Amino acid sequence: MKRKKILVINPNSNESVTAGLRNSLVEYSSQADIQCCTLAGGPFGIETDDDIANAIPQVVERIAVSPDFDAYVIACYSDPGLDVCRNTFDKPVFGMQQSAVETAASLGGKFGVLALSDESIRRHVAYIKKLGYEGQLAGELPLNVSVDDAANDPETLGKVVATGRRLVDEFGASSLILGCAGMAAIKEPAGMNLPVPVIEPAQAAVSLALKALS
Repeated sequence: MKRKKILVINPNSNESVTAGLRNSLVEYSSQADIQCCTLAGGPFGIETDDDIANAIPQVVERIAVSPDFDAYVIACYSDPGLDVCRNTFDKPVFGMQQSAVETAASLGGKFGVLALSDESIRRHVAYIKKLGYEGQLAGELPLNVSVDDAANDPETLGKVVATGRRLVDEFGASSLILGCAGMAAIKEPAGMNLPVPVIEPAQAAVSLALKALS
């Protein structure tokens, strides 16, 4: 049987974010060929509505020129271009946020989200309502960091742990979602220091892609 191939697209141009994603997805390498790529023309970090608008056509183009893959993952928590790609291509396309929310909801209880900023929260909550999971959202809190900080600032882990504990203790979250691809590299240490499951959205998306391809 031919080995399946999944392309994980980082829509920003920050290579360190892609490196973190690549490392976090190593555990799936026995199940499929997982390749991660960076959109060189994308924003350095996707943090605003304009950044999202800039990234969407580039995500569509990257999939269009990569027909040899069996599935695609858009590795940005705003899921830029997800609907367009699903309407354009026959092969399955997965978004990080939708995948993470569905995974968290499947665990039962309510989930909390660790966001970059208040602006991110506005977008995320609107999307969660659209997906129909508003009733399972315990809360979402900002870390007040950039995408690059999420990937490279050693202080981000402490912020994730402290804010995650708030979501658990004050909001009743029974699972936590890391709301940015830049946090992929700290999933393991965060999980070791938090009392509930921590969901890394790219891992959630790849897991769902593997199920769809099986």
